[in-house]
Amino acid sequence: MAGGEAETVSGPVTGEAVALELRPAKLLSRGAAVLIDLAVTWLVFLLVMVGVLVSTASLDEAAVAAVSVAVFLLVPVGGPIAVETLSHGRSLGKWACGLRVVREDGGPIRFRHALVRGAMAVVEILLTVGVVACLASLVSERGRRVGDVFAGTLVVRERIPVARAPELAAPEPWLAQQVNGLDLSSVPDSLWLAVRQYLGRARQLDAQVAAGMAGRLAEELAVRTGVPVPAGVPAGSYLAAVAYERRERERERRKVGALPRDVAEGEVPGGGAGAVPEARGVGEEISPAEGGGGGERRSGGQAGTGFVPPV
Repeated sequence: MAGGEAETVSGPVTGEAVALELRPAKLLSRGAAVLIDLAVTWLVFLLVMVGVLVSTASLDEAAVAAVSVAVFLLVPVGGPIAVETLSHGRSLGKWACGLRVVREDGGPIRFRHALVRGAMAVVEILLTVGVVACLASLVSERGRRVGDVFAGTLVVRERIPVARAPELAAPEPWLAQQVNGLDLSSVPDSLWLAVRQYLGRARQLDAQVAAGMAGRLAEELAVRTGVPVPAGVPAGSYLAAVAYERRERERERRKVGALPRDVAEGEVPGGGAGAVPEARGVGEEISPAEGGGGGERRSGGQAGTGFVPPV
């Protein structure tokens, strides 16, 4: 396989064939994150050990040793595992350095991934003072240590300057008419995200790759909307037109939501939504205050009740 092709499929790719914006972390940034995590972990460990020693002063040496081993397993070993599991791969050091642990496919890690990484970190980082982890990261193409290889994970950079996607231009009138009546309610957010990523990066991709990606996304949009792509319309232009239509609909919904409630719901002043004048009998008089003050309907009647005493 050619080098360019291998590079194209080596990174994390979504189900819509859109490459994720993930870059493997460098050794220096990973080292800085590990140092921060170790400093915090050992500080917590020392504080906990001081409390344990004070509280177990009356116990014998065997009991104190057993408690110390349990604290070591819970804090320096179990602590990072729990933190990575609950934060989905962002420890304090990784958060400070803008890093995150993800699966090889770009998804968030789970407990089993954090468990394997934490167990291997005891040998790679704690027992060998990080020598094994550094050597493995230098040898690995994507800077992975042994724990990442066994867990199927990757440490990536999160804070990446990404160029802003170009503003969507209004499509041609005939194309806008084609997409105006599409039912977009069945299109999932993941597909919209893939379309947006494609439109933002189409100019950076190879022409053949961009055309194939646009064709696959257009076909999936057609399946979701139930309407095939218009004949003779390029897939990229179709995606841009549909994305523009969706954005305009979102703007209209926000405008409606910003209107006063009585106007948005079509309420009639002086009555409920869609209120109509009350039907009246022949010869029934209308008082001047009716509709706002609830006056009498007929001379001698009770105000606001509509009751007319018999003659």
